[in-house]
Amino acid sequence: MRRTTALSKRELQRAGVLARVKAGELQVKDAAALMGTSYRQAKRLWRRYKKRGAAALKHGGAGRKSNRTRPAKERRKILKLVREKYSGDEKTRFGPTLAAEHLASEDEWEIHPETLRRWMLAEGLWSKARQRKAHRKRRERRAHFGELVQLDGSFHDWYQGRGPRACLMNMVDDATSTVEAYLGDEETIWAAAHVLRQWIGKHGVPLALYTDGKNVYVRQATEKEQLHGTVPVTQFGQMCQKLDIKIIAANSAQAKGRVERGNGTHQDRLIKKMGRKKIRTHETANHFLQEEYLADHNARFARPAAEPQDYHRKAPSARELEQVFCLETERSISNDWVVRYESRYFQLERTSDYPPRQAKVTVCEWEDERMEIRYQGKARPHREIEAPQPKPPKEIRLVEKPPRRSSWKPPADHPWRTPGAGSGPQREKRNWFEKKKGTLLTR
Repeated sequence: MRRTTALSKRELQRAGVLARVKAGELQVKDAAALMGTSYRQAKRLWRRYKKRGAAALKHGGAGRKSNRTRPAKERRKILKLVREKYSGDEKTRFGPTLAAEHLASEDEWEIHPETLRRWMLAEGLWSKARQRKAHRKRRERRAHFGELVQLDGSFHDWYQGRGPRACLMNMVDDATSTVEAYLGDEETIWAAAHVLRQWIGKHGVPLALYTDGKNVYVRQATEKEQLHGTVPVTQFGQMCQKLDIKIIAANSAQAKGRVERGNGTHQDRLIKKMGRKKIRTHETANHFLQEEYLADHNARFARPAAEPQDYHRKAPSARELEQVFCLETERSISNDWVVRYESRYFQLERTSDYPPRQAKVTVCEWEDERMEIRYQGKARPHREIEAPQPKPPKEIRLVEKPPRRSSWKPPADHPWRTPGAGSGPQREKRNWFEKKKGTLLTR
């Protein structure tokens, strides 16, 4: 396999963090927290970066298989044995350690339990054990700005009857109590994406978001995902994955008390300030938030972080953010190169005269209803067509009276009444018998 020289996304991020260490903005221990490594590993990466730059962060084994990889044939045989002998429901199935012991003693297959655990998880034959809930205690603030940002939506009569009932999307930094806000109709994906994009434009990309368990942020796994051990991801979760932002779902409202208390503060101060200005629309309210309210609120209530280092990552370019904040949905292509999406039909430009075989496309939709259909990673020209019309039902003929039964009867000399005068096998059998009989008489 040909080895690639391009740096991965994680390696590029590490290069950006180590560049800040080189510039004197961060210490190596802070770089370790940003990169998600131990302090010793961060020192190793820093030494390599000082000698050879960003290229030294490329993993030496990139682009090739591990020398200790088990053959695929062995993996299939072992998993077949596990599926047939050691699988079942939660009460009867064997764990990876016990299954590895029996594979060695009964089936003469030696395999490390951790390797078998990874294989079983990938095939949906094992699920991670539940962790016991830790005893709740008061959580201390994070030490760095951008290390954790709490996000929540607050429904309230923000316009005091002058306008529609609205939802305030509120973001609060855990270390400094810095606030960002956006008013919209509902707590939707686009509302959450809008306020997150505002935060990134002002401060950069945070490390993690602390949210509640609503379907906008996290969702329950389907039966198929549970079977295959797949982690369910929402559309907003996909956007955060592109930015390498971790979503942490709180188990209770008290767990994210900082943003909850902030909602109460806004329900007092923001409502009264907008009432003095007779604000009654979302557009005017958001303009007031950005131009006056948020700057004054942060100047009054924000506090310095325990540590001076800023843990925000560099914000992507406007073009990259445009590709991040869109809805991506996978759809199938029919044999006539038509894609169905949200009860709409789109005709793709054909790439060949052959129908696509189980081909998939990615439909990208932006907040302003722009759409793009990507086939094999590239945007394909398309046009919307009318939905196919259903076939009209067949006409049902209604009669006043059922047809009368015929009184005709065949005469006595009718072929139906002649024995052996039928058609098909009966007639052929009779002809053969007569011919045989005539042959015998001539002899």
